Amino acid sequence: MSSVQIRDVRKSFGNFEVLHGVTIPIEDGEFVVLVGPSGCGKSTLLRMLAGLENITSGTISIGDRVVNNVQPKERDIAMVFQNYALYPHMTVADNMGFSLKLRGAKSEEISTGVKRAAEILALTPLLDRYPRQLSGGQRQRVAMGRAIVRDPQVFLFDEPLSNLDAKLRVAMRTEIKELHQRLRTTTVYVTHDQIEAMTMADKIVVMHDGIVEQMGSPLELYDKPENQFVAGFIGSPAMNFLKGQVKVNGSAFFEGPNGVKLPLASAPANSDGKPAVYGVRPEHFTIADDGAEAEIVVVEPTGSETQVFAKLGGEQVVAVFRERHLFNPGDKVRLKPDPSLVHLFDDSTGKRLNS
Repeated sequence: MSSVQIRDVRKSFGNFEVLHGVTIPIEDGEFVVLVGPSGCGKSTLLRMLAGLENITSGTISIGDRVVNNVQPKERDIAMVFQNYALYPHMTVADNMGFSLKLRGAKSEEISTGVKRAAEILALTPLLDRYPRQLSGGQRQRVAMGRAIVRDPQVFLFDEPLSNLDAKLRVAMRTEIKELHQRLRTTTVYVTHDQIEAMTMADKIVVMHDGIVEQMGSPLELYDKPENQFVAGFIGSPAMNFLKGQVKVNGSAFFEGPNGVKLPLASAPANSDGKPAVYGVRPEHFTIADDGAEAEIVVVEPTGSETQVFAKLGGEQVVAVFRERHLFNPGDKVRLKPDPSLVHLFDDSTGKRLNS
């Protein structure tokens, strides 16, 4: 196992720069998830780490070795792809052991490595099957087994669950996390799904337009997003945003659209009258007599909770309640955000204003 250091890495295709000086420290044994919308540069960065793309400038180190000009096969990494990349004419055992065979390993070493990986991934009964005889989840486990057999310093996962159905994705998330806890191999995982990022990562790196917006533990990003982009990207349902002004008149409050007044625990220094964006997560609304009046538009019961889409000050917001309420479209309710959990962002830069 090894640490990975990505320092001021840039990538250009001709005159078009897609990565703008990305720096990410990855500790030995850490599970790091690169997450962001399509086109943010996360897959390009992973391919550069694997050696499949050249680096325009900056350095990537695996352990103590700078690998900018090192061939992929010499980097001691193993990559799991979105499309499994299995050889259809080979059995599961042959697919898993193929990289060792190419390396010139002895048959006993290959057999031992394949057996160990198969036991870890519960693939032992499937070793004589061909990929066409496997389900999607089983194929993905075979691809993971092929990576484990190599015993690499670093695992790279490129959106490995995208081709699976929703129920299987949940099961595979657990399997991959459990695998990491068992092997403790440094892992870099790329996804556009922030639920995968939140549930699997030791550290999340949120990327947008070729830069790192924020990195930290899942709950750090959820509780204290540094800007409006991270706040809106992390969390499902997404954070509600309302534009307005901070007001300080004896006590602090936020004046939102159409004059709706929303509570603040405190106001940032010199913020009276300053345009801002008021952020509140759906689960941080309560129904209270001193809340702001909202009109219910749509009710979505899921069993464990109820999602309510409502108009607040003329703007649509989403509230989530664990309690059972008999809501109907057109009903008027009073929604009150928890002022201690409110997020304030600068209206022009999107940067966080409150501590």
